[in-house]
Amino acid sequence: MHEAMFYTQLADNRVRCRLCQHFCEISAGRRGLCGVRENQAGVLRTLVYGQSISAGIDPIEKKPLFHLQPGSTSFSIATVGCNFTCRHCQNWQIAQYPRLHAGTIPGKELAPEAIVRQALAAGCSSIAYTYTEPTIFFEYAYATARLAHEAGLKNAFVTNGYTSAEALRTLAPYLDAANVDLKAFSEDFYHRICGAKLQSVLDTICLYRELGIWLEVTTLIIPGYNDDEKELKGIADFIASVGVEIPWHVSAFYPTHELLDAPRTSAKILHRARQIGIEAGLRYVYEGNIPGEGGENTYCYACDELLVERFGYAIRQNLIDQGCCPFCSAKIDGIGL
Repeated sequence: MHEAMFYTQLADNRVRCRLCQHFCEISAGRRGLCGVRENQAGVLRTLVYGQSISAGIDPIEKKPLFHLQPGSTSFSIATVGCNFTCRHCQNWQIAQYPRLHAGTIPGKELAPEAIVRQALAAGCSSIAYTYTEPTIFFEYAYATARLAHEAGLKNAFVTNGYTSAEALRTLAPYLDAANVDLKAFSEDFYHRICGAKLQSVLDTICLYRELGIWLEVTTLIIPGYNDDEKELKGIADFIASVGVEIPWHVSAFYPTHELLDAPRTSAKILHRARQIGIEAGLRYVYEGNIPGEGGENTYCYACDELLVERFGYAIRQNLIDQGCCPFCSAKIDGIGL
């Protein structure tokens, strides 16, 4: 077990965790909300360092990150645990594992050095910290990201955006990109469905932009929960206020975990969400989980020509020329385009 980063010792062997924006106060012998950081006699320890629950090679488009080295592969890793309790989590079996199994921490030992070696051997261009919330395995991700950076690999977080400012600033020199889930635009949704606060996520998104980390945002649109046009416009306007170059992925929901009462998201809803994003001034708006509808393609924001044609996670053609549109020479935003 590794001693955790970002905590303050309090009276009576209690500690204050400063890793995420829950800022848990943890008594001796107890764990934080994430279920993987434990106060052992006044010392906060991470229980998941080096304990990979999932490791594999994915298209970078699966994250989804469409403007980070398109067409490349990313070595993806995760541990168990999460600091949210989303009722619609598609990876709830591993994200909520400690809560569902009396605090048990499963995983296969996989050292940061081994992750980087395997990523390089597989020809990956990046390492993605994903599947569960990477913030909760911060020490593991941080050690890996530093080694990956030295080896010339990019690092990307796929995150709920609840990392504390202190932790994010520490990671920033080694973090190239992130996709942040902006799950809704109401405090009520975040409280009822996720066990968190919207404003904290909005603040983190702004900080990513301030730190110069390439940022993409995903919203899973759930009929009857967060598909109101006023709410979608609020999300689009907020993203545009942070940066019109930030891609917005609007994705289709499929009933899962505890949220089984909502229907699948229709293509019509996603098409409308995309139009709302474009009307808000966003340069790139993508429709996810409905391959073949054309909403996955990248178009030039200046001349509207097709630049990247996608089907699912596969790229059929990429016409971007050294980061620019070949038709009008507009600069296309991203990394490694």
